[in-house]
Amino acid sequence: MVLEHINSSESLSAGLKALPNKISSFASTQAARRFYQNELVSLSKLQEPLTAAAHEGIAEHCSQYALCMHDWSHLSFKHANKTDTYAITHETDVGYDLQTSLIVSDQNGQPLAPVAQRLVSADGSYATGDPEPGLPVKHHLDEVSDCIQFLDGQGFAKPLVHLIDREGDSVGHIRRWEAADSHWLVRVKDNPNVDYQGKPMACKAVAQELAFSKTRQVSYHGQTYWQWVAETDVTLTRPAKPSQKKGKKPAVPGIPVAARLVVSRVLSDEGDVLAEWLLLTNVKDVDASTLALWYYWRWQIECFFKLVKSAGHHLESWQQESALAIAKRLLVASMACVTVWAIAADKSKEAAD
Repeated sequence: MVLEHINSSESLSAGLKALPNKISSFASTQAARRFYQNELVSLSKLQEPLTAAAHEGIAEHCSQYALCMHDWSHLSFKHANKTDTYAITHETDVGYDLQTSLIVSDQNGQPLAPVAQRLVSADGSYATGDPEPGLPVKHHLDEVSDCIQFLDGQGFAKPLVHLIDREGDSVGHIRRWEAADSHWLVRVKDNPNVDYQGKPMACKAVAQELAFSKTRQVSYHGQTYWQWVAETDVTLTRPAKPSQKKGKKPAVPGIPVAARLVVSRVLSDEGDVLAEWLLLTNVKDVDASTLALWYYWRWQIECFFKLVKSAGHHLESWQQESALAIAKRLLVASMACVTVWAIAADKSKEAAD
């Protein structure tokens, strides 16, 4: 089945292309259907070879840390054969919500393996790290915080640094990660205050006070520009503001969190700011330029979503009838991705052939 997923399909095809052997396409499809409907085939079992690949990849391709990119993607399923889809953000945004955690090399940004995946449906949450399928759905950051705690306990050869985009800008969850001794690197919004030189200031305002250094050339929207980086020490002292979706909740004070504010800018040749990332982290033994590069590599998880949704596997055209079956097939497709990544990273003559 992994080999069939390496043989990528067209978006309009009903299923996988059968391998060129004596097994018919119909027989292959029937076997896959029985496999995905088998209750003995659990998500945790299907995750095991992916986790093993992560252990091997981290030992071989990571130097000081292993980067763990966490992100979410909506899966659009509007055909009628699925009864457990739901309106994710509005009534026409129908499908499932996917969360993936992808291990990436700290040396070159090479993707290594997805180490956790979660699919949320109308019937519940289906995750590789959960003890049973269909558990109640939690807030995104509560789910990913559970995932961080689980992954930090997996005994990888290098410590993980967890990278999250602006959805991770939650001081309450940052305090939880800090209390668990997790390493985190989060893109933050412009306006939340941090304590800088003894007074509260918005992160955007702090960035305007800093001196930037020219670091490296990067690709931005298909063009090459220079990346500039600055950093300073800040402290998070503001109270956490819980989600108000299920009723008004009071702010929650917490202990101060010492952090580094790393500001990454992409400038045009004329000096115009084309892009700016405000990053908070508790990683202390890595220079700011490298931290900025690590966040730049976060696009690898976007590439993974593109690969499974459109560029190779056309996930949103799959005909499996439940989120659990889709999640199982996604793990098989992920094994195919890991195989291709490993071949691409292999510099031996055998891999080239």
